[in-house]
Amino acid sequence: MLTMNDSEDAVMAAFTAGADSYCIKQTDINELMAAVRETHAGHPYIDPAIASIVLRQLRRTPTLVAENEDVTVAIHAIDSEYQQLLETYPLTERELEILEMIVEGYRNSEIAERSYITIGTVKTHVRNILNKLGVDDRTKAAVRALRAGLVH
Repeated sequence: MLTMNDSEDAVMAAFTAGADSYCIKQTDINELMAAVRETHAGHPYIDPAIASIVLRQLRRTPTLVAENEDVTVAIHAIDSEYQQLLETYPLTERELEILEMIVEGYRNSEIAERSYITIGTVKTHVRNILNKLGVDDRTKAAVRALRAGLVH
C-alpha cells in the first residue's frame, strides 16, 4: 500500500484487508525501493512513520480465547541461526532497555537522554541489537522483538 493516509484507521484497515507492506508517499525514494524489494521477496515492510500505529494496535488488541481452550502458537520470528546467536550472545540488560525504547518509538537522542548515555553509545547498542536480531532497521527490530516476546 502506498498512500498519503497515515491515520490509524486507514493503516489498520489496509493490513486487515491483506496488505503486506505500507508506505506513505513522503517516503524517500531509496526507502521506497527497499520496501518494494522487501515486499517482492515476501517480507512485510512497515514505514517507520506509521510503525508506532501498528505497534500500539498490537499492544491493545486482546487475544480472545475460550476459558477451557488450549492454544498453541508457533512464532517463527527469529531464524534458527539468529536464535543461536541470541543464545550464545544474549541481549544485555542495557540492550533490552534500549530495545524497549525503540519499540516505544523513541529516537536515538531521546534514548540517550533517558538513559544518561551519549548518542554514540546508543548507536552502538542499536547496531548490536540489529545484529543480534538479524534485521537491518529499527522497525524490523521492534516487530521481531514483539513477536519473539523479547519486550512487552
